[in-house]
Amino acid sequence: MTSSPARPRTGAVSTVSVASAPCPVVVLDADGLIAELNDAAGALLPAARLGQPLSSPAWLAAADRTRPVPVSGEVGDRSFSAQPSVLADGRTVWWLLDETAYRSTAAELAAERGRTRFLTEASTALLASLNLERCMEVTARLATEHLADAALVISPAAARTLPVVVCDHRRELSRSTVSEAPDSVPGLAEALRGFPPVPSRWIDPATAPDWLVPAGFGEVGSLVITPLPGLGVPAGALVLLRRAQQDAFSEAEESLAGLFAARAGAAMSAARLYAEQNSISDTLMRELLPPTLRQTEGVEFAGGYRASRDTERVGGDFYDVHPPGEDSPETLVVLGDVAGKGLEAAVLTGKIRNTLHALLPMADDHARMLRLVNNAMRTSHHTRFATLVMASVRREEREVALRLTSAGHPAPLIIRRDGTVEEADTGGTLIGVLPTITSRTARVRLAPGETCLLFTDGVTEARGGPLGDTMFGDQRLKRAAAECAGMPAEAVVERVQMVTSQWIGGGRHDDIAVLAITAPRGAHLSAVDGATRGRYTA
Repeated sequence: MTSSPARPRTGAVSTVSVASAPCPVVVLDADGLIAELNDAAGALLPAARLGQPLSSPAWLAAADRTRPVPVSGEVGDRSFSAQPSVLADGRTVWWLLDETAYRSTAAELAAERGRTRFLTEASTALLASLNLERCMEVTARLATEHLADAALVISPAAARTLPVVVCDHRRELSRSTVSEAPDSVPGLAEALRGFPPVPSRWIDPATAPDWLVPAGFGEVGSLVITPLPGLGVPAGALVLLRRAQQDAFSEAEESLAGLFAARAGAAMSAARLYAEQNSISDTLMRELLPPTLRQTEGVEFAGGYRASRDTERVGGDFYDVHPPGEDSPETLVVLGDVAGKGLEAAVLTGKIRNTLHALLPMADDHARMLRLVNNAMRTSHHTRFATLVMASVRREEREVALRLTSAGHPAPLIIRRDGTVEEADTGGTLIGVLPTITSRTARVRLAPGETCLLFTDGVTEARGGPLGDTMFGDQRLKRAAAECAGMPAEAVVERVQMVTSQWIGGGRHDDIAVLAITAPRGAHLSAVDGATRGRYTA
């Protein structure tokens, strides 16, 4: 008898005989009795007998004889599919194809796809945050969902304690610190130092200390401790726990845990590095930010600052108010503008501010201070220049006496109580360019309610208006200042900033700094230290 699995119905062209078929072949008659089988089928199905019903394998014996379709199942430890061919006499030929290798490969491919999908999802989740605590929580949660019954993420020791994030068997997250030495857990100290993981079969789960096992977890059946490799330094360790009722971790699972730990460690290391850099940036930024002003020695001071970009906090403009000291009975006010914008200009403003602070003992001589600052800037590696205006302020009875000196900076405006606006008669050379500079100091007195307004060219050169390209200009600033007659210092600054912002609209602008020095309208209520804000009679 000859037939072919590719020709299933009656009348097909016969190409292969049962005896010479390269695979096991079983021929069943219309009653389900074995009519013929080749040697391969006899070896595969030793219980099969000619003339007897086919009893094994059950999945083939139960196949439909009237309308046979392909079936598949196991024979021993091997997998087969049976392809039917119906002969003209009603018999059915079953061609048994060994698919063990194919199914094993398919199963491994499906498992590998699952691992790849998990690692991809883990990478996406871990990179979604630069917060270290959040990264530790995500790592513990993902490990519990995909790798173990419970997971712990342990950071390197901080102040002799181990920060720990736990995701237990109920998928609940918790944080704690452990003061116990990592040497108490086999492999943990090595993992925290970044050494390769100890195989789980070498770790006795019974040695796990109580702090390592979540409450209500039960007996630990197997334990994996793998390092979380970071960027240059270890980021911590990942501990996986599996209950005694579960299978122990296989080598493939340990390998997958290592791949996951590599991604988690990189994310945690990046988060820790970001936090460290952010802390350094905040520390440096605090030194560059304009100070918060308050009343000093009975004189109102108020300042406002707006960087050229809304996303920045510092720039090339700056101001400082230095209270009187032993060497100087006057309050020294400095407002300046460094050429350029952004962080590089802000760094130079920090150097100028520090230099001026060191020169405070000679604050009674503005010209000398400016010469020394000029020399310091010319000997530095910077090629930038700056303009400054300095004001020495002293309260005399109800009035305020000012000494104003400009170094290439716009002259301060004096706002009288009747709305008159005057320019202080001061001027000089910008600093940081010429070996010799000159300056002229003006002396001004402020009656109660009068203000001296210091500002940078970011105000007068702000472009905006109906067409968006017209400068705000000196005259608009003077008109805005005149409207501030009699106002407190903070109100003057807010008014000037508001008018300037309205003029700019959504357009681009330079750094803007405004500082107001105002003689209080009334006597200070405290009359003790003259420093409390806003405590004046009408």
